[in-house]
Amino acid sequence: MLVSILNGFAIGFLLFVLAVGLSLVFGMMDVLNLAHGALFLGGAYLGATFAGAGWGGFLGALGLAAAGGLVGGAVLSLMTEPLRRRSHLDQALLTLGVALVAAEVLTIIFGDDPLAVPAPPGLDGSVTVFGATYPAYRLVIIGIGAVLALAVYLVVDRTRVGALVRATVADREMVSALGVDNRLVKAAVFAVGSVLATTAGVLGGPIYGARPGLDATVLILALVVVVIGGLGSVRGALVGALIIGQIDTLGRVLLPDLASFILFGALALVLVLRPQGLFGGPVGAAR
Repeated sequence: MLVSILNGFAIGFLLFVLAVGLSLVFGMMDVLNLAHGALFLGGAYLGATFAGAGWGGFLGALGLAAAGGLVGGAVLSLMTEPLRRRSHLDQALLTLGVALVAAEVLTIIFGDDPLAVPAPPGLDGSVTVFGATYPAYRLVIIGIGAVLALAVYLVVDRTRVGALVRATVADREMVSALGVDNRLVKAAVFAVGSVLATTAGVLGGPIYGARPGLDATVLILALVVVVIGGLGSVRGALVGALIIGQIDTLGRVLLPDLASFILFGALALVLVLRPQGLFGGPVGAAR
């Protein structure tokens, strides 16, 4: 049971790294980005490509994923800017089209076969935790996720950069009148969210591997996390991710045939009792 709980934390923190970018882009910039899962998949394939090169390859994959996320986020921001005043359906159709094209290109390049991604040297073994044997890499993922959660919260909620983002959401015209190009603010938030998605793909490679269809799987989980936690809320993304990590992991162990029903049942319960999510509120009110 301890191993399953730790797995839930590892999956939960990994989902947080993925979902918090989606939450900020959707909840604060009011843009529904369904290409988020494709960014994760791109990172996973980068991890698989450089997996055999030791720590240098792993860190190189992280660097390339971050650079690719910056470029991808900037491009997606430019593509969705003309749709800013239109419905979320238009944004969803555009970004879904981008996701389908990106996933097909990745399949052409890397093939249809699932690729295993080994953990970096030194983290590919196991350690003993309270008498139970547990993979060292997953413990590191828990630590990285916790540090990133604290860093994202402090930046969004406690810095002038975060205040500028919130002000842009609250009154774009006023921020523009003060001499700030709100399109750059939107592009920056989009880029950061995309970087988190691609780096999450590299970090998640040793857990999920890299395979066609993984983008849809993680996108659905990220959307569930965002809905449960509440749009634009860093705390909500963290709590939602940890809840879904535990439900998904324990559900597969205890009730494997009902795991999906339990997952979406939790989503339905939150929507019925608190439609705005556990930490949800007005759009742009990041907490």
